[in-house]
Amino acid sequence: MKFKILVIALVLNLVIGITAYELRPSKINYYITAENIYFTVPANFPKPFYSFRNNPITPAGFKLGRILFYDPVLSLDESISCANCHQPIAAFADFGHPVSAGIKHCAGTRNAPGLFNLAWNNSMMWDGRIKDLKISPINAITNPCEMANELNNIASRLQAIPPYPMLFRAAFGKPEVTPANVLNALTQFMAMIVSANSKYDKYIRKEPGGNFTIEEKQGYLLFRQKCSGCHTEPLFTDQSYRNNGLDVHSHDHGRYNSTHDTNDIDKFRVPSLRNIELTAPYMHDGRFATLADVMNHYNTGVMANAHLDIHLQQNGVRGIPLSVDDQNKIISFLKTLTDKELVNDPRFQKP
Repeated sequence: MKFKILVIALVLNLVIGITAYELRPSKINYYITAENIYFTVPANFPKPFYSFRNNPITPAGFKLGRILFYDPVLSLDESISCANCHQPIAAFADFGHPVSAGIKHCAGTRNAPGLFNLAWNNSMMWDGRIKDLKISPINAITNPCEMANELNNIASRLQAIPPYPMLFRAAFGKPEVTPANVLNALTQFMAMIVSANSKYDKYIRKEPGGNFTIEEKQGYLLFRQKCSGCHTEPLFTDQSYRNNGLDVHSHDHGRYNSTHDTNDIDKFRVPSLRNIELTAPYMHDGRFATLADVMNHYNTGVMANAHLDIHLQQNGVRGIPLSVDDQNKIISFLKTLTDKELVNDPRFQKP
């Protein structure tokens, strides 16, 4: 009997050990081939806001940025990477999490947005406090509830990891790891994440694969009538900051926290609706689990906030009245904004 118990215990330990081995964080491949990559503006897109003059994208720079994006060595305790909160499968949002967890499982306060088409952004973050794409990673790197690190420490750490000096030499001509070039490399990777090959894009460009169903066409028409005032094509955001009546009084005052302008109280960035099917949950705090929840909010849930956006209070009516049928048609259209080519592009996956 004791022998049987011993055998069972050994088998269980073996299974647990194998499972733990399979689930362990996989190592970074520092020796991936540099892609022959270059930035292009999609035919139906405007000119990007970001200037690449001082940081042109190169194969070696993009490769380095990709490696850094997935390497947990950037966090203080080397436990999380940028990709922990920005996953390719979720269009580089944090799939299924209202707010993300940083080191030591510290919970943040805002939902992690998808990272795509950043070269067209004139500001970053839900409150727009960062104006330059290049410095946007500093927020996550230094936030005590995210990576809790600092750039000089990261540079010193990378300098001591054998592959990195070689990678920095290839990307920037010198083996010295500097904070500026850490940011330059990350920027090259992030700027290349362009989402412009959804069914909608193919419909607009009259390309194969762009045929809308009747419901999608009806949803597109409704979207243009009801939603395009804020979610402007082709980026599906007008890059403004608005109060959409989530609360009568919000604990997070949004843009006001950085501008201290009373006109900005409870205003948050109008997010792009591209890939919205993949980036649940929704809103700056991830309070809505589904697109149906979002539709219901705009239909009947808009609160009488003193700073409510004018688009949501017309003729004495708050919100955007929509029948259930209309809501479903708009959702059908929104799903045409899913860029499957982006989320499956091997160039953006973990090396």
